[in-house]
Amino acid sequence: MIARSRDGDPGAAEEESQKGEEHRPDDGGSTKKLRGMRRWVAGVLPSLRLRLVVVFALVALTAAVSASGIAYWLNRDAVLTRAQNAALNDFRKSLEDNAGNLPSEVECAQLREAADRMAGTTQNYEVLVTGQSRDRGSCAAASSEDDFTLAHVPASLRKAVDKRRTVDSANRHPYHLYWQRITIDGNPFLVGGAKVIGEEPTPTGYMLKSLAPERDDLNSLAWSLGIATGLALLGAMLLAQAAATTVLRPVRRLAQAAKQLGEGRLDTRLKATGSDELAELSRTFNRSAEALEARVAELSAREESSRRFVADMSHELRTPMTAISAVTEVLEEEQENLDPMIAPAVQLVVSETRRLNDLVENLMEVTRFDAGTARLVLDDVDVADQVTACIDARAWLDAVELDADRGIMARLDPRRLDVVLANLIGNALKHGGSPVRVSVRTETPQPGDAEAARLVGAPAQEPQRELVIEVADRGPGIPEEVLPHVFDRFYKASAARPRSDGSGLGLSIAMENAHIHGGWITAHNSPEGGAVFSLRLPRDAHRVAGGEMEGEADDAESSSRRRRRDGAESGDGGDGE
Repeated sequence: MIARSRDGDPGAAEEESQKGEEHRPDDGGSTKKLRGMRRWVAGVLPSLRLRLVVVFALVALTAAVSASGIAYWLNRDAVLTRAQNAALNDFRKSLEDNAGNLPSEVECAQLREAADRMAGTTQNYEVLVTGQSRDRGSCAAASSEDDFTLAHVPASLRKAVDKRRTVDSANRHPYHLYWQRITIDGNPFLVGGAKVIGEEPTPTGYMLKSLAPERDDLNSLAWSLGIATGLALLGAMLLAQAAATTVLRPVRRLAQAAKQLGEGRLDTRLKATGSDELAELSRTFNRSAEALEARVAELSAREESSRRFVADMSHELRTPMTAISAVTEVLEEEQENLDPMIAPAVQLVVSETRRLNDLVENLMEVTRFDAGTARLVLDDVDVADQVTACIDARAWLDAVELDADRGIMARLDPRRLDVVLANLIGNALKHGGSPVRVSVRTETPQPGDAEAARLVGAPAQEPQRELVIEVADRGPGIPEEVLPHVFDRFYKASAARPRSDGSGLGLSIAMENAHIHGGWITAHNSPEGGAVFSLRLPRDAHRVAGGEMEGEADDAESSSRRRRRDGAESGDGGDGE
């Protein structure tokens, strides 16, 4: 009789469980690590589409690997258990039938015959039978001595098989059937052993069954599950791509609409269908765009009304100002013949009339810039001669140091360049004092200069040398908080003196004249002291002016009238310093 034991591996030892101490995580360190991980993920996966695809793929991969792993281990356990139970049950029955009737002392030939009979079953295992021979020696007979010897049986298994147990209510048999899985030359095998129960001594039988077929079946199953996991991952990525396209299409439309709205196309609207979050976002965008369009239209109407008022007022003032200017010229010519008591009053009227006339001319000039009707009248000029003419016309030769080489040619509007120079030099003389240094040179534009040209609306051109005119004074400089506002209209550097000789428009008009040429003006304080205004213009304004080159009779007349003025009169500096 052979009893089967519940113990699977006789050599397995019990492991003592140990409880580890609990360590409370550091919340601050975890938060920093989480933030760092988020930044790393944002750097590695910059686009939302890529993040969606990766998340879908990771979820699908995790689910597929988990399902495949569970399926593999369940099938592996089922396959091995089925093969193992079938072989062990067959071996136990065969051992009882063939070795149970053998005498206590047997011949080796009898053991070999029993082993051959036991190995002849459908389970295809090798058998080794050991017993005590009649000459009191031990004998071991195998069905195939080349494939199965006693050395193949683990010592722990032999010890468990030979161990006699106490028979009681919990253990009905002194010997049991034991088994163990081993590996020989890389191939899996099942080894089982049992001792025949009877009058001692009794034979002992061992079996060796190859598990290679089961291993091959499990490998095939693993490959199938791997292929299924790959297909699931591919399907998840395709699904993620489709989902990302569905989600990101409205987002792209929203981004495009926001870009168009930022470019000034206030009538941009989104088509909102459905009731999901993206549709609600589109409706919110449309409502915001409508409110913005209405607000901008209202502000534009107010601005247009104000601009029209200033233009109409300036135009209406020109006729009476022409008459008043003629009268003041006559009074000025007769000033020596007037009563000394009223001569100061006449001089005050003359100066204030000229100031009012300048204000009207500046307002009309600003109106032209705002309306976009200002045009260039280009001509090839020698910059040094142009600067000299500007200084000479205003009798500034003794107060200005000129550093300019003749022969620097540029295609510019001479009248508008004269306006810019008069404002910059006059502003320096008024607030910085003499001597004022004016330098002229050419430079290759820097990347920052190209960006500035783009901001003022000049089209991108291939690099060319630009004209640089610097006006530096010896005054106290411009306060740092004032520098960002020196080109603002009607800006006064000091609130304590709101009224000055200028109109507050000179530097603003100078900047507008620079912009229309495709250039700009910057202001900064020199480390040696004093303020420095830098005018940068392209050598050929025709490349940036385009079609804005029609002459203006009003501008020419205004320029001629200004140049005929008294040399002591300076450009309007706008209280920049």
